[in-house]
Amino acid sequence: MGLTIDYAMLTDLYQITMAQGYLESGQEKEEACFHMYFRNYPFNGGYAVACGMAQLADLVESFAFSEQDIVYLAGLDAPGGGKLFKSEFLEYLRTYRLSVDIDAVPEGTIVFPHEPLVRVTGPIMDCQLIETALLNCVNFQTLVATKAARVCLVAQGPVAEFGLRRAQGVSGGVWASRAAVVGGCASTSNVWAGELFNLPVSGTHAHSWVMSFDDELEAFRAYAQAFPHNCVLLVDTYDVEQGIKNAITVGLEMRARNERLAGIRIDSGDLAWLAKMARRMLDEAGLTDCGIVLSNDLDEYTIQSIRDEGAPVDSWGVGTKLACAYDQPTLGGVYKLSATRKEASDTWTDRLKISESAVKLTTPGVLDIRRYYFEDGRIAGDMIFDTQAGISPDEIIVDPLDDLRQKRLCGLRSETLLKPLARAGNVVLDACYRDARAAQERCKAGLATLDESQKRMLNPHTYPVGLEHGLSVRRRNLVAQLRGIS
Repeated sequence: MGLTIDYAMLTDLYQITMAQGYLESGQEKEEACFHMYFRNYPFNGGYAVACGMAQLADLVESFAFSEQDIVYLAGLDAPGGGKLFKSEFLEYLRTYRLSVDIDAVPEGTIVFPHEPLVRVTGPIMDCQLIETALLNCVNFQTLVATKAARVCLVAQGPVAEFGLRRAQGVSGGVWASRAAVVGGCASTSNVWAGELFNLPVSGTHAHSWVMSFDDELEAFRAYAQAFPHNCVLLVDTYDVEQGIKNAITVGLEMRARNERLAGIRIDSGDLAWLAKMARRMLDEAGLTDCGIVLSNDLDEYTIQSIRDEGAPVDSWGVGTKLACAYDQPTLGGVYKLSATRKEASDTWTDRLKISESAVKLTTPGVLDIRRYYFEDGRIAGDMIFDTQAGISPDEIIVDPLDDLRQKRLCGLRSETLLKPLARAGNVVLDACYRDARAAQERCKAGLATLDESQKRMLNPHTYPVGLEHGLSVRRRNLVAQLRGIS
């Protein structure tokens, strides 16, 4: 998409050391299945919005070790002496190309803990080498898209994302802007993201514009002359009430020229109180069509508070706390091996990681998600099932953390969620699944299928996600076998 990244080297060192080990042990072509998922709801909420799959497609398309990469790896020293990587392995990497199959939920899909967002199958070396970059793409963007959805749900009006200046670096800023649009933002201030991803861009002027003139009214008049069709005036550089009066003067002058003052923006102070004052003053002056934009370190909680006070706000600008996912820095998504086979014609062998912590117990098999719907369109429950084993007729799901919690979903309409992203190392993702605004519509439609109790800010109701009954039994038996329990 125009953002050049060396995905082969965007990895942890141990991925490459394991790759050399796989090659030397003759395992490099052994087939493996990995799944990426997260364990806990982000922001103590009731859902997440999947994102990052478009960048994952970029990863597959451009994955290769350059000559510069090979030279760098050849120069790495082993702690115990000598070179870390052998010349035969480095020569192998020169012509290395991915041949994995990847399936993923489409961007904008509403997702929940423990269910696979991405499934990767193919040579174990391939699966291993893309792990770190895959997690980097999907973890961060899913987090930001989820934050954006939460903000936009409570805003109930257009939200502009403008967190680039506070974002975590260049790449983080660009992909955060895209993820914010997937989650529901109407626009971004990030011009490069707008160009790269065909996103709507928006913006007005800064306090420095006003400060560069001898007085505020002169600054407002100059801006209105320069942008008669996109004039939103920032009124809090000196005094908000006087700023609004100056904006009204300019707005009336624009009206006399058959132009319109689109809005005013307030970026400091008691935003709810000031918005009410501004609306009253604008209406009394006859500028009822002039909108009010609020900004200043907003998040879903401050927006909800402002709305609860009855402030008349037309749109919102949200920056730092959105682009940086301020109150939760990471999604915590993981990527775990779940099955292996010697070659494609063999049957899969279950693989399971056991931990002292129940939440870290993995699920074996080649997995997918089946989503069930009530007759009124609301989602009823998600089943994690093994594509090789099928689904039992009663269609019971079992809580992966408590096998006594079960739910029957038989008879409800359903669909499977994982869609092809790559086959044999070639991207097959349909163009509509790479478009941010199409993903935004998918997110909007998905949020509408949630019960209101699952979307509330505090103590949301937990959505039922479980293992298919037969898969749950198989996992329990495998745990007993690996722990030596008869």
